[in-house]
This record gives sequence, structure tokens and C-alpha cells, in this order.
Amino acid sequence: MGYMVNLSLKGRAALVVGGGEVARRKVLDLLAANASVTVVAPRACEGMVALVERGTIRAHFRPYQAEDIGDAFVVVAATDDNDVNVTVSRDATAHNVLVNVVDVPALCTFIVPATVRRGDLTISIATDGGCPSLSSILREELEGRYGPEYGKLASLFSELRKRMMALAWEGPAIREKLAAIYRDGVIELIAAGDERRLDEFLASRFSDWSIP
Repeated sequence: MGYMVNLSLKGRAALVVGGGEVARRKVLDLLAANASVTVVAPRACEGMVALVERGTIRAHFRPYQAEDIGDAFVVVAATDDNDVNVTVSRDATAHNVLVNVVDVPALCTFIVPATVRRGDLTISIATDGGCPSLSSILREELEGRYGPEYGKLASLFSELRKRMMALAWEGPAIREKLAAIYRDGVIELIAAGDERRLDEFLASRFSDWSIP
């Protein structure tokens, strides 16, 4: 069983080997995490080329070389050439660099889970590489279950937590209060977009901000 983590990639170097649509999707995921992305591939799809032309990513349009690992924090191999994928995995592992080879768990030191993102809320599903299709099926189910209101909920709870911590509330009390607010239907009020009712709801739950 794998150990699930949430990597902080902001400003870190990420190498993607491959220039096709799969590689492009991996690049977009890395960019969403604010990584600094470099692509190496002999050829690239139009979408990848467009990212290069806009200056969003750097690219070397040539075959992969071991030196490309450089100072990369994470490497993704997304080519249709098994020999290249094996080489990238071997080189990255030799340099103690995290590596993911798309759809080949045996060559990976980390697996990218299927994810549902709603603002600062991320829900991940993984099967340790055993059945990515199941992860995809469950992701679609969760996308329907957890709408954009959950991103707003995450932001709201973050602000409430900061305020409670500033007032010296302890962890268990914070969790109990937030759980009660959730159970009492705050998500429905957020989804309805009724700011007045939401404010009244919160005011009634925090009539006294003193330490519990």
C-alpha cells in the first residue's frame, strides 16, 4: 500500500519527457501546482507547442538525455516508447528524484491519484496502480457529489479556523464546532448563494467567540 502525500511543487523544477496529449495533460497538472516545467521530446503536439510559444514552459525538442534530469524535483515520463520510459525511470531513481511513468506502476516511485478539485479542497482516489479505471469511475461519481460550493466551504472553514486559533481555541474544540456547523446545513446555504442567511446562520453559531 502506498503512502499518500500532497507535494508542494511551487517554484520547483519538474521534467516531463514526452510531447503528446498525455504529456500535455501532465504538464497542465504540474502548472496548476505552480511547478516550473521543462519538456523534452523529439516532437510535440500543438497544445504543447502553444505552451512553449507563450513562454509558459521550457522545451527541448530532441531525444531524452540522462543530463535532462538536472535539478528536477519530480520527473514524469509520458512517452509511447517503453525503452525511453525505462531509461527515464532508472535515471531518476539513480538521482533520488521522484518519478512517475504514466500507466506503468512498476517504473514509478509515486503514483498520481485521480483527483477532484474544488478550490482548496482536493479529494484523491488511488488503487496503488492496480486499477486506474476504478479511480476514474469513482472520480466521476465524486465530481457529481461535490460541487463548487465545497470549494467555498473550504475557504470559509479556513477563515473560521484561523479566527478560532487566534482566540486560543484548541484543536478538538475547533473540529467539534466546524463539524456541528457542517451537520447543521451550512453547505446548503452556500450552494443557495444566500449571503444574508449564511451570515445569520454563522452569527447564531458564534454569538460568543470566547474560549469554550
